[in-house]
Amino acid sequence: MEDQNFSKTFTVDKTPEEVFNAISNVCSWWTENLEGASQNLNDEFEVRFGDVHYSRQKLSEVIPGKRMVWLITDSKLTFVEDHHEWTGTETVFEISAVDNKTQLTFTHKGLTPKFQCYNGCSSGWTYYINSLHQFIETGKGVPDERVMTV
Repeated sequence: MEDQNFSKTFTVDKTPEEVFNAISNVCSWWTENLEGASQNLNDEFEVRFGDVHYSRQKLSEVIPGKRMVWLITDSKLTFVEDHHEWTGTETVFEISAVDNKTQLTFTHKGLTPKFQCYNGCSSGWTYYINSLHQFIETGKGVPDERVMTV
């Protein structure tokens, strides 16, 4: 159990391509506080959740309609002792056809119960993967809203 990566799976009545395109539209389901690009191989983007979470992702694998992998190249989580717990981990989106529907399995490889942030981060991911599910189904997710800087 201690080595088990955080993972969530859901099935939708959409095409694999629609699911893939939704994942790429990070501002519509995760956070509007994004800088960079999140569509193509080697794209990089940064996200911020106030002063609590910062992370930089690089798209290390992109197979349209099938799979997308974000390598987290930098992170700062201010609510745990090791602010860089996420650095070097990967978020993996696996898309497959199941019974005329599309299944999405999200796995944060490296986010295990050994991490101090596991409970908080897994709760956060559950919320945002549900937001992604809602975005795919209805066209409207529940991302963290943009914070305007003065």
